[in-house]
Parts: sequence; structure tokens; C-alpha cells
Amino acid sequence: MEAIHDFLPISKEDMKRRGIDRLDFVYVCGDAYVDHPSFGHAIITRLLESYGYSVGIIAQPDWKDDASISVLGEPRLGFLVSGGNMDSMVNHYSVSKKRRQTDAFSPGGVMGKRPDYASIVYCNLIRRTYKHTPIIIGGIEGSLRRLAHYDYWSNKVKRSILMDSGADLISYGMGERSIIEIAEALAAGIDVKDITYIRGTVFRTQDTSFIEDAILLPSYEEISTNKEAYAKSFYTQYQNTDAFSAKKMAEAYPHGVYVVQNPPQKPLSMQEMDDVYALPYMRTYHPIYEKDGGIPAISEVKFSLISNRGCFGGCNFCALTFHQGRIVQTRSHASILAEAECMIKDKDFKGYIHDVGGPTANFRHPSCQKQLTKGVCMNRQCLFPKPCKNLTVDHKDYLKLLRKLRALPGVKKVFVRSGIRFDYLLEDPDESFFRELCQYHVSGQLKVAPEHISDNVLKYMGKPPVAVYDRFKDKYRKINEKIGKKQYLVPYLMSSHPGSTLKDAIALAEYLRDLGYMPEQVQDFYPTPSTISTCMYYTGLDPATMEPVYVAHNPHEKAMQRALIQYRNPKNYDLVYEALKKEHREDLIGFDKHCLIRPRKLAEERQGQSRKKKQDSKYQSKDMRQHSKKATQRPRANRKGKR
Repeated sequence: MEAIHDFLPISKEDMKRRGIDRLDFVYVCGDAYVDHPSFGHAIITRLLESYGYSVGIIAQPDWKDDASISVLGEPRLGFLVSGGNMDSMVNHYSVSKKRRQTDAFSPGGVMGKRPDYASIVYCNLIRRTYKHTPIIIGGIEGSLRRLAHYDYWSNKVKRSILMDSGADLISYGMGERSIIEIAEALAAGIDVKDITYIRGTVFRTQDTSFIEDAILLPSYEEISTNKEAYAKSFYTQYQNTDAFSAKKMAEAYPHGVYVVQNPPQKPLSMQEMDDVYALPYMRTYHPIYEKDGGIPAISEVKFSLISNRGCFGGCNFCALTFHQGRIVQTRSHASILAEAECMIKDKDFKGYIHDVGGPTANFRHPSCQKQLTKGVCMNRQCLFPKPCKNLTVDHKDYLKLLRKLRALPGVKKVFVRSGIRFDYLLEDPDESFFRELCQYHVSGQLKVAPEHISDNVLKYMGKPPVAVYDRFKDKYRKINEKIGKKQYLVPYLMSSHPGSTLKDAIALAEYLRDLGYMPEQVQDFYPTPSTISTCMYYTGLDPATMEPVYVAHNPHEKAMQRALIQYRNPKNYDLVYEALKKEHREDLIGFDKHCLIRPRKLAEERQGQSRKKKQDSKYQSKDMRQHSKKATQRPRANRKGKR
């Protein structure tokens, strides 16, 4: 039968049209169905299809209705489950644990289309109906919760997602290789309980023969009651995230159960990356969502190009080390240009490519040559605390790619909106990329992420000292002056990260005062699963050194730290005033140009004057409207009298 270029089946009618009586796999996802390579479910399902497996998708099933999981019938080989492109709890809640109002991955942006802890709920939903069908968890939620982990929303250490879900396997990380190996094993008739040998997977067992060659982590009972044991266990896991050097690890649970993690899969080659992005995606959301206004998340990626994955930046608050790894993998120019040419033909394309990048836009190759044979260093970072002497710094390939893209017919502008790692950029003695970045690829503002200015806080973030950002800032200004452009830097800043005290927050406010910049948005530190920073937040220890770290847990102190970054906002006055008094920094309350806020009495008077001015303006506007109304009515009366 001739292949159908269409969305994958979401109903029995779709299966019938494709001549499928029974699907090989059913993919259950917490996101709406978007067939675009920026969505994990699209990549995995299209990849399986390319290997000859039939796959259907159940997107956002009604978890309160058991029948919702049966709409495509029982798959021949197994169910694949993902919470979506984001952890479902991050998707649902702000850092203050308040329910978010919208969900960009749901039809019309409506919140509430998926449950909390979505992967667990979906697996339990499947297991109630299909007792013995294999279930494999993937996606970011399964990947970052693969072993016992601190869960910010329940404020406790939760078990591996395998234990609470009833699933058989986890395919963690970028799962292209592991999912095909799993599919081939199941298709060959191997029982899912015997699939214990595939890299990039986690399984559950009571057979201790599987853990003879594994690092035995502290037991769940130990790490759930002992923060020091948790920190040590987490750092052991962190040291075993590299595909070349990682060892198998096992975590013990009651009743003789072990959760065993195999080493990660090897990075994809350039050809393999190209093959993944050449699959026949529809490149948009399923038409069933059109009536609801579509899926908002597509607007961010529809006209953007992914050029790489992986990141050797090593920020402590980022989970990329656990998910994509530190070895950068790239697509070829030909692959990216082919996708761009396809994009140009889209009826909605206006000539602007919104982004060309990945986790870090200006990483287009591994950080050093040894990584592709020996992996990354276990106890050293490539850029922190300063760039490694073996670091390969070269923007030539990325620059050539950008030049080719902006030369394509129909392309007006190519923007770079993924993060630029500025400390890496400064290490390049050739200024060509920096100059052309400013000349052609910035839309008036370049977003960068210094995150903070206190070197003590930056140390705990795994970020370079503030002096490095200052150098970058000066160089950016000089280049823009040379090319005759008035462009600005928009720094991303984070409050309340482990290590940050009120003193550090005040220092950041003073830095912003001297800079003459007031950020519109501030990110309060969010303890998400499987980051070093989250481990510090929970344990109060730096897992690399086991030394104590100051952590702001009190919501009021966190509010003060956040308010200090936006000290000019009148709504933040009381919090800023309280913070300055608490730290005995009354020198910053006054009339001098170095002061952050005015004295309270004057501030209250000014607020009162501002309110009175607004009221007077309101009444004046009302009087003017009434006067205008009378003025327009009077001629009518006169005309009527004349007639």
C-alpha cells in the first residue's frame, strides 16, 4: 500500500484509512498532537514509522474516563507514555505554586487538559484496562524523574517514576536510539521484563544478578530521610551522565526491589541527526484543534530552526546534563537549509526566520576533540569557573550557516534568539561572528543570561564572574557603535538561587541602578527535578563539595529578593524598604542618586499626589466629555428651532 503523507492515526477511522487493523504502538501524550520536530512525541512516532512500525496517538486523554485510553485498541507491542514537552508540574504551577492560567501546549491555551504528574496518571489509567501490555515512559518528565528525586510541589523525595506508575521501562534522554532497540526487542518476542540491556533505559528488578556490575546508590529509604545521603547520591548520578564514562547504577527499594539505570545512549552522529529532521512531519498541529484556536506553542517554533542539541555550558539550575547530555550534536548545513526552504514555502511565512540554535545557539561542535572518544570530564566543567585550556572556540561553522540562511530567496531576516553563551563568545579571537551577530541577527535587543552579579551566587549557579559579563557588555556596545546601530542587551536575572542572600540581592539592585536598567521580568529560582541547584535547595549542601549553602526558603524573603531587582516598581516599595532596613542599608533610602528608594513619608506623599492627580485627571476627563456632549447637542436644538 502506498504511504500516506498525513498525520498519524488518532482514531479507528484513521487506522482503517491506512489499512491498519491493530497498531504496533500507541503513544499517549500530555500535550496536544503537534507533528513538528520541536515536539518529542512527533520525533519518536515518526522515527518508529520510518522503521516500519504502525503508531497511533492519544493526545491528552480524559484521565477520569477509563474508556479514553481504549480509543485505538490494544497495541501489539506496547504503550509509549509522555507527560509532554514540559514536566506536567512545571506546566501547571508557577514557582509560588499557584496554578497557571494558560497552557501553551493545549488547544486554545486552555489549562486543565492534563493531570498533575501526568505520566504516572496515564500509566495507571492504561494498567487498569490493559494488565499485561508493555508500557514505556519517555519525555522530559520520565527522564528527569527516572530515579528517586526531590519533588518541589509535594516538598518530599519521591520514588522513581517507575515505582509509582506501574510502567515497565523508562527511555531517558533523547530517546531515538533506545526506542528503536526497544521496539526491535519487543517485535522479536522478548518479554519486556527481559529488556534490561539497552543503553538509555531504566528498569525495575528483584534479580540481584543485574546489579553486580552497578554502582549501588544509597537506598530510597536512606535518601528520603537523610539529606546528606541524598546529596551524595545525586552527585554520583550527575557524574554518570556521560555516554562514554557512565556506569550502571542501582537504587534499592523495600521488598528487595531495585531500580536500575543503564548508561546513556551515545550521541547521534550528524547523519543520524539529519535523518531525524528529514522525517515527513506535517509541521503543524492536527486540524482537529482548529476550532479551538490551534495550539499556541507552535507559534514559537514554526519558523525556527534547531541546529544542535546538548550543552557543555553546565549551568547548575539546568537539567540538560541529565537529559540531552554535555556533548554537542549538530545537523549539517544541507539539512538545515532544506528545512528552511520548506519553511519558506509555508503560506504564513513572512520572510523572518525567528531562531537558529538549540540549548545554546553558538555551540556547533563538542567542546574538545577527546569528547567523541572519551567523553566529557567527570569532575571538571568546560567553561566554569573559567574556560578549560583544551576548549575549542570557533564560530566559523555557525557563521557560514547563518550567511547561507540569510542569502536564501524569500528570507528577509534571520534572528538568533536562543541563548548566546557570552563567556564562550569572548574566548574567540576572531570577532567576525560577534560583529555579524550585531549587524544581521539582532532585532534591537539581544537576550543574554548573566543571571546575577554576585560572584558568590554565580559560583553556585555554575556561571562566570560578573567581570566577564561586563567585558561582554562593553564589547557589545563598541561593536554596535562601530556599525552604527542602537541596540541593547536584555539580561535574564534570577532571584533566590541557592547561595543568594538579601545582601547579594541588594548588590544586584545597585548594579542595575548603575546600569540604568530595570528588568520587566524576573525569574525566581524554580527547583525542578534533577538539577544541582534543586539538590542544593533541598539539602542546603553543595553536592560537589558537601559544604553548606545558604538557601532562601521563606516565601517572604524570596519576595524581598525578587522585589529588589525591580526596586523602581511602586508595588515593591514596602518589600524593598523592609529588605534595606533588615540589612542596615538605610544609606540606600534617601534623595541621593545612589539611593534605591525615597524615604517612606515622601514616598507615601508622592503616591497620594499621584492618586490625586489621576483622580483629578479622571474628573477632568469626565467634565470634558460632558461639556463636549452638551456642545454637540446645542447646535442640534438650534437647528431644530430654525426649522
